[in-house]
Amino acid sequence: MLVSSASSVRNYPLVSVTICKPNSSAQTSCATINNVLLDTGSFGLRLFASVMPSATLAALPIQTDAGSGKNVAACAAFGSGYMWGSLRNADVKLGGEIAPSVPIQVISDPAVASRAPSSCVWNTALSSPSALGANGVLGVGVSRYDCGTNCAGTTAHAGYYYADANPPTAIVMPLVNQVTNPVALFPVDNNGVIVSMPAVPGQGAATATGTVIFGIDTQTNNLLAGAGATVFNTDLYGDFTGSYNGASTVTTFIDSGSNALNFQDGTIPKASAFYTPTSELTRPVALSSSNGSVATVNLDIGNAATLFASVNYAFNNLAAYLAQTIDLGFPFFYGQRVYYGIAGAASTGGGTGPYVAFAAR
Repeated sequence: MLVSSASSVRNYPLVSVTICKPNSSAQTSCATINNVLLDTGSFGLRLFASVMPSATLAALPIQTDAGSGKNVAACAAFGSGYMWGSLRNADVKLGGEIAPSVPIQVISDPAVASRAPSSCVWNTALSSPSALGANGVLGVGVSRYDCGTNCAGTTAHAGYYYADANPPTAIVMPLVNQVTNPVALFPVDNNGVIVSMPAVPGQGAATATGTVIFGIDTQTNNLLAGAGATVFNTDLYGDFTGSYNGASTVTTFIDSGSNALNFQDGTIPKASAFYTPTSELTRPVALSSSNGSVATVNLDIGNAATLFASVNYAFNNLAAYLAQTIDLGFPFFYGQRVYYGIAGAASTGGGTGPYVAFAAR
């Protein structure tokens, strides 16, 4: 995992993902896609069609809607915008682990003829690698599925899956066919992930190299039990609660796909959304969750204009304004091991997921 100028976005942790023909033991029609954003705030693999060799794309079967016979189109919404594309299956290889026949989203897939419906459109269309700043998104957060039971019932849930018609029609999608967190489909080491990053200095660093570790309490290198970490139970979106600088408690999450520490503070100067204090500040955030866990972390807040003017790409003090939410983005990860326990899966140190935990390296 590398933070560097390989992306135009600061604090974007990038990984490589290998995709192959489904049920081929990751041996047939394979392609390794570099510079994929590691996102612990979403669930499932999403790659742009334009970065795949044509032979690999052709080897990934597209799902069809049983009711209409149309190809399935998939929508994904992020804070910065939305993605529209097909729903296909692929063997996904991450390091030495293989997840067989994983439902993935192929963004801007030419096999999808329709345009995104209004129920999908949000903010900016993330329709190309340049728009995102990466060749795709690897979502390895606490949920197995991107929608879950909301999309698997008897009534279609807008905003996720559609029959590729004119106009697109929202459809029901069984769990087994939904975009799925690949880690949950590993034969072993499938109960969560750990993101481990070194510390960086206050002025930042040109690059930072970390590790994504699969499984929690399954191997000697992924122990949570005895690590001195505080475990916070979350909901299926990875949310728990926090209070910034003594203010009211709000929804809080720890998200590697956010490039800044995001919170609401009207007293700090800002340029666009990013904070630009005249000197570096430190502010406390009190964290808590339904299992009674509490902790206080201190956030460093630098001048974003100064940071952006440097040649560096890894910053532990890049912060931005976000109303009524605390988003502990990638600056929070430096110098820490952050654990994500997948819903319904158990570990010795974390219990049954979903949960997050963190401890200093």
